[in-house]
Amino acid sequence: MSNNKYRILVVEDERSINSLVEAILTANGYQAILAQTGAQAQIMAVSFQPDLILLDLGLPDMDGQDLIRLIRNEFSIPVIVVSARTDERDKVKALDLGASDYVTKPFGSAELLARIRANLRDCLRNRESGMPQEAFHAGDLGIDFGKRRVTLLEQEIPFTQTEFNILALLARHAGKVLTHETVIKTIWGNSDPGNVKKLQVNMANIRKKLGETPGATHYIFTEIGVGYRMLEEES
Repeated sequence: MSNNKYRILVVEDERSINSLVEAILTANGYQAILAQTGAQAQIMAVSFQPDLILLDLGLPDMDGQDLIRLIRNEFSIPVIVVSARTDERDKVKALDLGASDYVTKPFGSAELLARIRANLRDCLRNRESGMPQEAFHAGDLGIDFGKRRVTLLEQEIPFTQTEFNILALLARHAGKVLTHETVIKTIWGNSDPGNVKKLQVNMANIRKKLGETPGATHYIFTEIGVGYRMLEEES
């Protein structure tokens, strides 16, 4: 897909980082819009209608967590947090408030661009079609959502109903981090403590059926203390 039509709002109060991100985005065909405060960001979000927001949490006039909440009340555009905060509680809170992804500083330009592409693809798919995604393909893994069929190396792999629901949820949001709480609420409908163990057991079974072992992950990546991320779909 062509990048040049995408506007990205960068909310960051450090000028050096602002300039760096602007340079990365511009070099890759995106239009960068810069804001240094939460108040500026809210005005620019309304004025420019960006396709995606890159948000630092440490803003001079408000906490970025509060800005996520305000943005989510008005817009459905992807918000990727880019922050030096590494505490898993900050990551989980940001994602549960509605952030689409979380990138920790210092970051590599390749990773940042990959996260941007993944979130824009997901957003574009939702805009262009009210129909749900029919299939997913990444590496040797294939998922047919309608037929509830999973193949690996062209061989069908049997999954229980719950295992398939978890795998399908991650695949529909491939490239994005889904928190444990998000997965649990979506699959079981509540945050009962017992569902945490259920999730762990089901994830272990899913990984085993996909041929994954500790230290040899190919499709589902664990964000320690936060959640899970599925390998991006092939373009």
